[in-house]
Parts: sequence; C-alpha cells; structure tokens
Amino acid sequence: MVQGSMALHLMKLCVGVETVEQLEQSQARRLRRGQSLFHDTRMMPKRADEITDGGSLYWVIKGRFQVRQAIVDITRETDKEGRGYARLHLGPDLHRVVPRGHRPFQGWRYMDAAKAPQDLDTAAVGSEDLPPEMQAELRALGIL
Repeated sequence: MVQGSMALHLMKLCVGVETVEQLEQSQARRLRRGQSLFHDTRMMPKRADEITDGGSLYWVIKGRFQVRQAIVDITRETDKEGRGYARLHLGPDLHRVVPRGHRPFQGWRYMDAAKAPQDLDTAAVGSEDLPPEMQAELRALGIL
C-alpha cells in the first residue's frame, strides 16, 4: 500500500489462526498446490470498487491487527444451493502491521485508510529486529 493512499480497506477476524506464521504457512501450501488465495464471505461489499483500488484485508489475529493482504478483486459467486456470496481475491504477500488491539466482531468491516495500522517496515527506524509483540508493548509505552 502506498502511504497516503485513500484506499478503502476491510478488516476481518482470522478465525482458527493463532499466529501470522500459521497464516503464512497455510497460504504457502495453497500456492504450492497451484491454488489461488481468496477468502469467501456471505455479504458482498457495496463499496467493492473502492476496495479493489488499492485496498487491503487487515487480518485480526488473537485480538490484534497483525497483518494485511492486498485485495486484488472481489467477485460474486454462487454456491451449489444457489446462494450468493462474495469472494475476496487476495495478493500473495502478507505485510505485517503495527499490532493494535481490536474487539471481536462478526463478518467484516470497512476501514478508512486514515485509521489503518501502519506497515511495520515503515513504522519506526531500527525497530525491525524486534518481535512484533515487543514492538507493540514499546509503542504502548511511547518508546517507539
């Protein structure tokens, strides 16, 4: 994501995933099998055009924003019973973000670019060698 971009993002709980590494491994297995990366959701975003114009899916893992993934397309799909759903087509790269807590919610939510957590690689010079959890604690204390 280009800093300063006014893209519209989505946030989603990453259910069943305990760590960013677990998500990375799961997606790497899919890619090795030649499968594309996507996430299916019941509701179609009404603002899909804004999302696919540079937006990301911000994954909430264990109660915190921890990583984002580009949303490259959103399509309408239909299951075997004729029910419609939205398929979020995802880019292959996971970008760690400044960890920030978020309370549980159902489904997905829109998130304006101004409220999106900053990527870790651009957040603080010299902090890249620290584990994300330690970075979050240091930020909470105002040290980073």
